Amino acid sequence: MLITPLLSQQGTVSDAPEVRTPFTLNAVFDPAVGHNAFSFAGKDVPPTIRVSPGGEIKVKYDNRLPVVSHEKCVDVPCKNISNLHFHGMHVSPERPQDDVLTMVAHPGQVLGYRVEVPDYAPPGLYWYHTHPHEESDRQAIDGMSGAIVVEGIDRYYPEVRNLRERVLVLRDREIEKDDPSREQIKQQVGIPTGRCGKSDEQEPERVFTLNGQLRPLIPIGAGERQFWRIVNASPDLYADLQLDGQPLQIVALDGMPLSYHDPNRRTRNVTHMFVPPAGRVEAIVTGPAAGTHSTLRTRCIDTGPDGDANPEMVIADVVSGMEDRSRVREVPATESLPIYKEPFTRQMEALEKSSPDFTVTFTEDKKGFYINGRKFSMDELPMLRVRIGSYQHWRVLNPTHELHPFHIHQVHFLAYATNGVRSKTPDWLDTVDVPYGGSVDLVMDFTDPVIRGMSVFHCHLLSHEDKGMMAKILFE
Repeated sequence: MLITPLLSQQGTVSDAPEVRTPFTLNAVFDPAVGHNAFSFAGKDVPPTIRVSPGGEIKVKYDNRLPVVSHEKCVDVPCKNISNLHFHGMHVSPERPQDDVLTMVAHPGQVLGYRVEVPDYAPPGLYWYHTHPHEESDRQAIDGMSGAIVVEGIDRYYPEVRNLRERVLVLRDREIEKDDPSREQIKQQVGIPTGRCGKSDEQEPERVFTLNGQLRPLIPIGAGERQFWRIVNASPDLYADLQLDGQPLQIVALDGMPLSYHDPNRRTRNVTHMFVPPAGRVEAIVTGPAAGTHSTLRTRCIDTGPDGDANPEMVIADVVSGMEDRSRVREVPATESLPIYKEPFTRQMEALEKSSPDFTVTFTEDKKGFYINGRKFSMDELPMLRVRIGSYQHWRVLNPTHELHPFHIHQVHFLAYATNGVRSKTPDWLDTVDVPYGGSVDLVMDFTDPVIRGMSVFHCHLLSHEDKGMMAKILFE
């Protein structure tokens, strides 16, 4: 295979180790890189958790971080407290499951998680990351996150069976302004000169890595179809993913198969896919012609006048060619039948036309970030109570001058309108971008009985969440 000199200097993307529970995950300080990290089986590479519907995730989470931290969280030294959030999963918010409020480990403490995955759980890509209030952003920048795969998506889309599967995690690499390799890194990932969007901040502070690597190679046979499962684990970088010259055949978004709520809904071909921080996309891709390569890149994103720089950059080079098939993981065939959750059409149409049951308003000033004028505190009462068994119409307003991704724990929602205009392809998501100066309308699914307990919703720009843009919700 012919490889250009640039490509010959790059490493092939590495797969994360895989684990089925129970297992132990450690939070450690890694002196080699100078920041905190996850440690699994003696290596600082977060594993991909695999679980089947009806199974459970059992994790012993050992906080071995130092008592004294040299990193800053919300402009003060971090306390190195930590915990885990199982993002997007329809599981209980109470301990020992997805409790981000009362399950917190200080250095030297251990948490035991036992997350029960319902047998009707949508199969797809989820992820886990730390979620200690006021320290989430810093730990996400440090790469304390990993993927979760709920098996069985082939029941909804048999065409993925036996395809080469890649689990691809987008994380950050910091490039400080005084870093002597700053310009070299920008050139390596192909950040163009010139303005991107309306932000006053045009110099990026971080760039994307893929499975911890900067612009790796992704081998693929000429014309070969592979199944890519991509999670944007960055705390604040948006991705608008594009595979040069090839469409993305979308199978699932945010862990939800497109057909889960509509058996007649098939895959969707797109030339690019917008993925906010915490979002996921699962798609079939096709390799370029023999002897050629294309790039997986993110396009320029206008984050708004007050937003951060989010320029175009290359994430990986996709190279036609063969590889050692012994290292290839293929999507297995599962035997059980798919489970569908079809909402009543008339009920959904009535909700969309109704006045909102609840409105979320994101605001900010020099002192912090707010939801409905309130800054989050751990001891506050829930902002609202919701009775399980209902659907609700929520509207999220963003009068600020920057993008904010809205996320709620435990549930998915139908994002059906932006700025009052109904989408041609409304999708079920757990994280949605709210345009600056704009709004989104959502149908919230509060029907799952397992989600009872105290939970939260927040902006998934984690620095905003750490500074107050989060609120409690009580499912009862």
